[in-house]
Amino acid sequence: MMLDAKQLEAFAATVQTGSLTIAAKQLRLTLAAVSIRIKALETQLGQRLLIRGKTAQATRAGQVLLAHISRTRLLEADLAERLASPQDVSQWLALPVAVNADSLASWFLPGVQATLQTHRLLLHSVVDDQEHTLQWLQNGDVLGCVTDLPKPLRGCTAEPLGTMRYHCLGSPALAKQLRALKRKSNAPALLQIPALCFNPKDHLQDRFLKDAFKLKDASYPRHYFPAGDAYHLAMLQSLGWGLQADVQMRLQWRGEIEAGRLVDLFPGQHIDVPLYWHHWQRESAQAARLTVAVIAAAKQHLLQE
Repeated sequence: MMLDAKQLEAFAATVQTGSLTIAAKQLRLTLAAVSIRIKALETQLGQRLLIRGKTAQATRAGQVLLAHISRTRLLEADLAERLASPQDVSQWLALPVAVNADSLASWFLPGVQATLQTHRLLLHSVVDDQEHTLQWLQNGDVLGCVTDLPKPLRGCTAEPLGTMRYHCLGSPALAKQLRALKRKSNAPALLQIPALCFNPKDHLQDRFLKDAFKLKDASYPRHYFPAGDAYHLAMLQSLGWGLQADVQMRLQWRGEIEAGRLVDLFPGQHIDVPLYWHHWQRESAQAARLTVAVIAAAKQHLLQE
């Protein structure tokens, strides 16, 4: 089956911008022309590809097609690189990935730095919770993702990366407050102090309470700080307790811990989160280089069995 490149371009632009109008402006077409091309594509494939609402979204079939378009573009860029003479290879190529914030801020970025610079690759990062990054790959928005889900999508491979071990940290003042609460009440002290969470999707604190203290479906106050610097500052200012991976404690927060400004609130208690790198089985040479770099970085920094 031969698919029309202009129709594919109109569909991809609409999904990526979420708007037929914006896609038309980007492609320098009329709104009607973009709509006609997408409808023609839907007719050829015999399936509805786009949900036309306030925000244009791909249907399940559309998500599959978008993933195909993304992989095809990378393969075409790879072919162009192979055919070009050395002096012609000057373009930068974007590689979209979805990574959890803790990995991106600690081992991931330093691990892929040399590959990005050597091969003129641009990293377009989407930050999401490790339980939700796989959805970005399924939707065709990225070519690879770091996730805690081991089962690969159809047509994809899941590479074990290692384990991020999380410890419960807080300020010395918070540790003192916890000890005082334990003396005054039989209720779990940790549930009486706000937790620091990345966003409402972040359920790592729930998992820690369940695994370490058998507190299932616990109710407790929460702050949301979807930025690493703000999360760090909130912990230093005794706003609550939080979870930090050992790799972050080594690479980023070592000075704070050695100076005693942050302490492990429950030494010996931790939660392990195995991570996986999911990527398409059929990927371009540039994407394959990124995969190699990600796996090597994980082996260097994450806990290995």
